[in-house]
Parts: sequence; C-alpha cells; structure tokens
Amino acid sequence: MKRALLVIDVQNDYFGEKFKVTYPENGFLNILKAIDAANEKGIPVILVQHTSAQAGAQLFVKDSEGWQIHDDIQKRGHLTVVEKFYPGSFTGTNLDVLLKENGIDTVVISGFMTQMCCDTTSRQASHLNYKVEFLSDATGTLDFTNEAGAIKAKELHETVLIIQAMGFSKVMSTENWVKSL
Repeated sequence: MKRALLVIDVQNDYFGEKFKVTYPENGFLNILKAIDAANEKGIPVILVQHTSAQAGAQLFVKDSEGWQIHDDIQKRGHLTVVEKFYPGSFTGTNLDVLLKENGIDTVVISGFMTQMCCDTTSRQASHLNYKVEFLSDATGTLDFTNEAGAIKAKELHETVLIIQAMGFSKVMSTENWVKSL
C-alpha cells in the first residue's frame, strides 16, 4: 500500500466569520497532526486549493487573502498544490496523473468541507479504484441553512461519515490512522 495524504481546501476563507468551519472542534489540529505524521513516515502530502470560477464570487477568489492556504498548512512539507474549480479534486485537475506517477494506490482524505469537497473527492477516488481512508476528525464542516432546510454541523458531519463507511472509504480517527502507519 502506498498512500498520499490529501489536504483539501484548508484555506483562510474557512477561518473567517462568514464561513467558519466549527465541527469537529479539533479538526484543524488533527489535520496538522496528520500532515506531520505523513511527513515523518515519508507519505506524500498533496494540498488541494479551491478557486471559485463564478463571476462575482465572495469566497475563494484567486489571489485573495481568503483563497490562500492557511499558513500553518503551507509551511509544512508537501509535494505540491493542486488547484481545483469543482468540489471533486479529480475534476479538471492533474491529481489522478500525479498519484499514478508516484505509484499511489491509497488516498487519505482530510480537510474541508466534509460533505462537499472531501466527500466528493473520496467518491471520485473510489470510482477510480483507489483505496480511500477518510479521517473522521481531520475533516470539518459548519451549520447550514438554505431553501431545503437546516442541519447542524455535527449531524451533517456524522451522516457523511456513516455514508462513507458504507462502501466508499475506511473511516478512521487521526489517532488510529497514525497508529496504523
């Protein structure tokens, strides 16, 4: 098994008041722990950075402060940064080629948002025949309300984890993942 840790969309916009990731409480610290463990074990770390392709977007505007990958992530060792324009990290990017060039057969999912980019990327990886490990406490989300209804972050996060464990990925805590290395 040869792994790569994907660190998805840990960008400054998710730390501002407008769209702040709040659950799980220690999610960001666990992302840092996962990166540090990966670097210690020689597991490639790939940062994924979302860029909004919509005109007039207020989040993830290329070259804005909010678009930047969080400094604590950026300063840690990583193989490369993959820029994406859609929720799935494989859509319109070179991620699949990069993984294959490096002999990767297993992707480890961490980052933001559990139900959007992390979930979509995990499903894409599964469909591309990668093994997937989904870090339950190193992914995160927030409360949502829209025309379809409202959901608390904890409930949303846990629902995605249950669905992921039904066949897309092996869901595990960061602590258990680090112990398995």
